[in-house]
Amino acid sequence: MDIPELPRRIHTLGEEPPAMNSISYHTCWTLHTALKKALHDDEYEELKESKLGVFIKFQELGFDWASRLVHYMLGFQLDIKKKYELWSLVGPQPVRFALLEFENLIGLNCEYIEDLERPHYVVTKGLTSFWGMLGVQVEAGPSTQEIIAAFERCEGWSRDDRKRLRR
Repeated sequence: MDIPELPRRIHTLGEEPPAMNSISYHTCWTLHTALKKALHDDEYEELKESKLGVFIKFQELGFDWASRLVHYMLGFQLDIKKKYELWSLVGPQPVRFALLEFENLIGLNCEYIEDLERPHYVVTKGLTSFWGMLGVQVEAGPSTQEIIAAFERCEGWSRDDRKRLRR
């Protein structure tokens, strides 16, 4: 069987980027540690069983296997025109990884957003009030440091507010 002509690779064979630029070197588990400390055991287990639980499982598995896979995919990436797809060679076979595959793997909503600069979301009184509890400006949204600070002071919050914080 003949192998079809493929787009050229982004990196020349043998000149792939070094692994030190991979996810395993850029992943910071500070947020996860603060989250686990802030939640009660039953709340943490509930989060772990939700669609966001995949990130907790990555951390518990050490994430090394995933970073090696990502590094491989980026190192053997094909140069294609589609902005939101990544094609890599696995042996002689091209493999696509796009938002659809990502959504299927992790179960989070990856629907298309028309304008990333101004994504459409409704700022309700409840959201404004909650972000006020976080000490965050509604227009800017929370930073990682602000979320960690909120984890440190959320013990007296209601279960619903702690649940909102962890999302």
